[in-house]
Amino acid sequence: MPVVIYATIFPVVIGLLLRLPKLIIEIKQNKQWTFDWIKFIAIGLPSFYIIAMSFLPFADLEAVSIKVPEMNMLDSPTFQIIAGVVFGYILLDSLKK
Repeated sequence: MPVVIYATIFPVVIGLLLRLPKLIIEIKQNKQWTFDWIKFIAIGLPSFYIIAMSFLPFADLEAVSIKVPEMNMLDSPTFQIIAGVVFGYILLDSLKK
């Protein structure tokens, strides 16, 4: 389970780190903060869904009946890695000043 958690969280952290320099530049400007809900819902939530579907088969959720698609992290993790990087980047990119 720790390997699955690491493989799920690491791409998200990479996406956050890719967007961090531009966010620091935006923090130095004196403007009001906003959140771009449209970008987050259109891009962030589908990528989060892909990340969650790679993690849920390994989670112990017997009480919750969730249908998990056939995307498995062990078969081809490339799609999940790209979705993780995109989710991390969009998470910080949705914060606007």
